[in-house]
Amino acid sequence: MKKKDLEYFKELLNDRLRDLESQADDTVSGMVSQKETFPDPTDRASHEANRSFMLRIRDREHKLIKKIRKALDRIDNGTYGICDKCEENITTKRLKARPVTTQCIDCKKKEEALENALGI
Repeated sequence: MKKKDLEYFKELLNDRLRDLESQADDTVSGMVSQKETFPDPTDRASHEANRSFMLRIRDREHKLIKKIRKALDRIDNGTYGICDKCEENITTKRLKARPVTTQCIDCKKKEEALENALGI
């Protein structure tokens, strides 16, 4: 991969990482500061459902943060853009669509087809 492309992806991943970490900090501080009482059980249930939804979103974002950090490590050690399965180059088009990917499109399709066949 060209140095210019690597710099582009490194900047893209670092920007996304900063955004996600900032959002996570805001959510945690917002949850700690919320000490509301609800006279109506329905209001309480709605609040808890919203809180649960936000926690699920943050859990997914936490997993994405881990993937971004691993992608940045791959950039640093020279393996970014190389498929983990077949060791061929991952296209720039695929990396732009999913910068944290570790597989080329052909290997990913095969993996998904196998998962579908096994009912995973």
